Parts: sequence; C-alpha cells; structure tokens
Amino acid sequence: MSDVRVRFAPSPTGYLHIGSARTALFNYLYARHTGGKFLLRIEDTDLARSTEESTNSILEGLKWLGFAPDEEIVFQSNNADKHRAAAMKLLEDGKAYRDFTPKAEPSDANVKDAIKERARAQGGDKNMRDNEYRDLSKDESDARAASGEPFAIRLKVPDAGKTSFEDQVYGPQERDYAETEDLVLLRSDGHPLYNLAVVCDDIEMQITHVIRGQDHLTNTHKQILIYEALGVTPPTFAHLPLIMAPNKGKLSKRKHGEVVSMTTYRDAGFIAAAFRNFLALLGWSAGEEREIYSLDELVEEFSLDGIHRSNAVFNFTEGDPRKWTDDKAIWMNAEYIRTMPLGELIPFVKPELNAAKLWRDEYEDDDKEWFENTINLIRQRFFTLKDFSSQGRAYFSEDFDFDAAAVEKNLKKFPDLKTWLPELATRFEVEFGDALQKPAREQGRNTQHSNKTFTEENIETVVKAFTEEKGTKLGVIMNGARTLLTGVAVGPSMLSVFETIGLERTLMRLRSQMAWNQSNET
Repeated sequence: MSDVRVRFAPSPTGYLHIGSARTALFNYLYARHTGGKFLLRIEDTDLARSTEESTNSILEGLKWLGFAPDEEIVFQSNNADKHRAAAMKLLEDGKAYRDFTPKAEPSDANVKDAIKERARAQGGDKNMRDNEYRDLSKDESDARAASGEPFAIRLKVPDAGKTSFEDQVYGPQERDYAETEDLVLLRSDGHPLYNLAVVCDDIEMQITHVIRGQDHLTNTHKQILIYEALGVTPPTFAHLPLIMAPNKGKLSKRKHGEVVSMTTYRDAGFIAAAFRNFLALLGWSAGEEREIYSLDELVEEFSLDGIHRSNAVFNFTEGDPRKWTDDKAIWMNAEYIRTMPLGELIPFVKPELNAAKLWRDEYEDDDKEWFENTINLIRQRFFTLKDFSSQGRAYFSEDFDFDAAAVEKNLKKFPDLKTWLPELATRFEVEFGDALQKPAREQGRNTQHSNKTFTEENIETVVKAFTEEKGTKLGVIMNGARTLLTGVAVGPSMLSVFETIGLERTLMRLRSQMAWNQSNET
C-alpha cells in the first residue's frame, strides 16, 4: 500500500469550504494510514472565477489544519498544453471528432432557436449521439479546420456498452453509454474542459485512489470513458457522503456564507486539532463509542470502510461561531481546551493575548508559574481561544467590561452589596495586610503558607465569618465578588479566583464603584 497516491484538488473560486476540508482530511488520513503520498492540485482552469486570493485562502486553511502535501503543488492551468495534446491524440486515433457547431452568441437568435428546436424535437428520447459532425470524414474535417473554421473536440462515446466501477463507499456503479453525451474535451477557443484536465492530471500524477464528494459520481462515469479512450486503467474511486445544513438542505457558500469557511473557525479561536477531529466524524466512524481522537489515532484507525453512505449533517446556529454552543464543533473545541496538556495549549493562548495587547514578557519569566496556574484555572469553562482575551481579560488587565446581566443578577438584586463588598475588602486588608508588602505573584499560592497568607483556605474562613455577620447566604457574597473581580457571572471556584487575582487587585476591585455606575448608565 506504500504505492498509494491520493490528491486533494480544490478549485480556487472561493475560500476552503468545510466539505472540501473534510475531503482533504480523508485523503490525508488515507495516505498516512497506507504509507502513501498526499498531493495537492489547484484546479485553476476556470480563468473567469479563479483568483489568487482564493488560492491563498485555500492554502491558509490547509496549513491551519496541518495538511502539507508530500510533493510540489500542481497548478492545473500549467498543464493546459498537455490536455490539448491528449485531445488531439484522441482525435488522431479516431476516438474523438471535431464539432463545427457554431457557438451561440447572446445576440445570435437564429442559432439559439435552432438549438432549442432540436432539443424540443428530441423530447424525452434524446439521442446523445445526435451530432451532424460525428461521422464527418477525416478529410472534410481536416479541410474545414485548415480553413480556419472554429471547432470543439468531442469524445466519441461508443454506442453500446456501459461504464462500471466498484466504488469503495457506495459499491458497484454502472451507467449505459447511451446515457452519456459525446463529451466536449476542448472548447472552440482551445480551452480544455474539466473532465479531460482531471483525467490527464491524475494520470501524470500517478494517482491511485480518487477520494472525493458524492456529487462527482456522474463525472466519474465520464472520466472513465476518457481513461478507456486513452488506454489507461482508471484509479480506485471512493465517493464521500455530502455534508448538509441543519435543515438537510445543501450546505453552500452562497447561502451560508462564512459558516462553511475554514478560516472562519481559525479566526474565531478554534484549535486545528479539535476541528480536524470534528471533521473526521462527519461521515466516518471507527465503529466504536468514542469521539476524541488525536491525529495519530485518526491515522491509525482510518479506513475507507468506515465512511458512511448517508449524508452527514453540520449542525450550527447562524451568527458568531463563538456562540455556537449547541454545535458539536464548539463542544469538541472546549474539550480540547480543557484537557490538552498545558504546554500544548499555552502556545495557542499567547498569540491571542498578544493580539488583545494582554501579553507580558514576565509570563515567560518571573510570573511564569502564576500565568500557567491562571490558564489552567480559567480554561475549564472556555469554548474557544478568544475566551482567554474576552471572558478571561480581567485576570490580565484592569481594563475589562462588566456583563450587564451579571451586574443585574449578582449586584443590583442585592443593594446591600454596594457597602458589604468594600467592607469585605477592609476585612481582607486587616487579615492579610502583610501580604501587600510582597510582589503580586507572591501573594497567593506561590508563597510559604501562614495564617496571614492570601490563600483559598484562609480566604474561605474570612468570607464565611463575614457572611454570618451579615446574615446572608455565602452565594450572595461570592457571586457579587465574582462580578466585581472578573466582570462575569460564572467561572472557576471563587476561592481560586480570589487567590489568583491576588490581594492587591482584589481590594481595589471590591472597593470599585465602576460596575454599579455602569449598570446605572445602561
């Protein structure tokens, strides 16, 4: 199986679609599982729609997902001369013919009407071989071409027989020749068409397995005809189930926009490993009750036998991808953030904090232990990397916002907190004032514990006593303090939050009136 050669062949007419990304993944996994080669071909022959911007977007998406080709990238447009040569060879061998049918221009009503009339006359019994130039003699065809008359080149599909192949997902596939028209190989302007270009490139690249979407099944029958005409054994085919929208409709760039783009998820703070994992389970399974796989595990488990025949559904909610909390992709991303080794997570967090101007070099030096403990604490409830700079902002800066709902629920609902929380700050100052003489990083868990250290155990004793004095519930004090210290309503254990924020910042925030004033303004 080390001779396996697969290719991912996107058209650069837009960004990397989620369906295309899954196709790339399945090709990549199959190549790695078999010890073969994963190749990349950019099918840029649609000159009117192909753009450099789209090519770059596709390459960025593949780079983010980690799918590096094993050989130099092939650009299909560079092979146009070879495609034309193949068409001319088929013409010379009598397996193709020149079609001199005039091209119908928008203003050429007579030609267009003639084409429509012929289609109406054929009705439901359309003859796929009904072309007056199909049996034109070679001498006349050569003479008309030599005179400068424009022509297309069509494959002369045999009258009787059928194309057949064993699809690795959908099983035996057959189609009568009579159901396929004589394929256009070259347009009258010499431009090679898709099916010819794909076959020629796959032959030259020595592709052994073509793994692509089920929507290409019809093209496969056409391409097999070209393989047969060229005298080449076709590769093995495996067609993938489609990925549908939540309503079971087509998942399209036009209708669903950036929801289907890979760069959307990268820019929204998804971890590539998590999204790879999610993509793998859209239409494939290893036959076990399991959902989290590393890339190495996916490579080991992957097989074409595990690909489903039924279409997959990509469930999502329109809007900001960071809010798609009901979607499996966001759940899986949260699982990765919560469970991946801290040493692997921090390199993703650093650029996010850098972009938000929250990073300090001390996090890799004097404050390294505090920083690592903080990331480990706050990641438990985060869904994307963006959460570290938004929900987690209060741990790294004094410039953070207060969630209006949290202020309403945890502060305004209990007016006494406006005086109680500053009083709690004073109590902390009395109990732990000695800690203020130390650097912030030494005020909490990094110090030798004593009765005067601002640590969870000692904080809990003070807060419980304070709560009893006020005759209220512990949750009232803790939730109010959480909103003042972090700006949000939920998060890690509040005792851990106190200790992590540190005594100095805790005192300042408990005494601050900013949240109360902001709630009045809103």
